Amino acid sequence: MDFVSVRVITDDLARLVAFYEKATGIPADRVTEDFAELRTPTATLALGSTRTVPLFAPGSARPADNHSVIIEFRVDDVDRVHENLAGTGTEFVREPTTMPWGNRALLLRDPDGNLVNFFTPVTPAAQERLAR
Repeated sequence: MDFVSVRVITDDLARLVAFYEKATGIPADRVTEDFAELRTPTATLALGSTRTVPLFAPGSARPADNHSVIIEFRVDDVDRVHENLAGTGTEFVREPTTMPWGNRALLLRDPDGNLVNFFTPVTPAAQERLAR
């Protein structure tokens, strides 16, 4: 089995795609007007319009209603991500901080309110644990 992706459902696909493209520097593959993917070597962030929900099961997912999942990206320089998003209206939950487990992390909310963590392993132990 392979873990392939996480899908986020949104009422405003264009806005969410634009946010993640800016935040990650990864261009989205816009598969249809209702679906896009940002692919990394290890996982894919899928973004779907609310119009796709009935294809799975009507009412099974609601946009901007996540209170339990944090979307995470390992990046080369978390402080650079913070600088890139500063002044864009992004809600920063926690400025870049070195965590006890050795990651420097930036916690923010995407335009739909989903929690997103960008992190860089900065201690030797964290770098070894998260070696690619």
